[in-house]
Amino acid sequence: MSEKRLRRRTPVRWKQIRKEMSEISDLMGVELNFPTSFLEKGHFQERDLILVDKIPLAIQIGTQEGKIWFPTIRGILTWGTEKYWASVDHGAIPFLMNGADCMGAGVHQADPNIKAGDLMWIRDLQHGKPLAIGMAVVSGIEMAEMTKGKAINTIHWVGDELWELET
Repeated sequence: MSEKRLRRRTPVRWKQIRKEMSEISDLMGVELNFPTSFLEKGHFQERDLILVDKIPLAIQIGTQEGKIWFPTIRGILTWGTEKYWASVDHGAIPFLMNGADCMGAGVHQADPNIKAGDLMWIRDLQHGKPLAIGMAVVSGIEMAEMTKGKAINTIHWVGDELWELET
C-alpha cells in the first residue's frame, strides 16, 4: 500500500484564493484574511485543500449543489465558527473517532438552519470542540429530535489521514 501524501502542492497569493476564502467566510460567518501567511493549494485523496502556513484549513467537498469549500477540523479550531454544527454526547465520540457516521440518537443539539445535504461539523456537547465534518442526512431540527437512524454522513474526523497529514 502506498503512503498517502499531499500532491500538486502550489504556493498561491491571497488574490488567487480570495474567491474560495470568500465562499468559506460567507458560509461560516467568519472574517478571513491572511495578509502575511504562507498560502498553498494542494490535492489529498481526491480533494483539493487550502493550506495556511502549511496547515490544511479548508477542503473542497462535492455536494448536490456542486463542489463547496468548507473548513477542515483544524480550520474550525482556527476560525471559531458557530454555524452549521451539531452537538453529540460522550457516548458517540468513540464511534466518530473511528470514522463512523453519526446516528441521530447521539445528537442532542443542532443548528436549526441546517438542511438535508448541507455540510456541517460535529462537536462535543460538553466542551464544544470539533470532532468531525460531515453531510447532514436530515435537517437540524429533525436531527435534534431523532431517536434512531443516521443523521450525518461523516467525511473527515479527528485522527483520520487528513488530520494526521504531516506537511
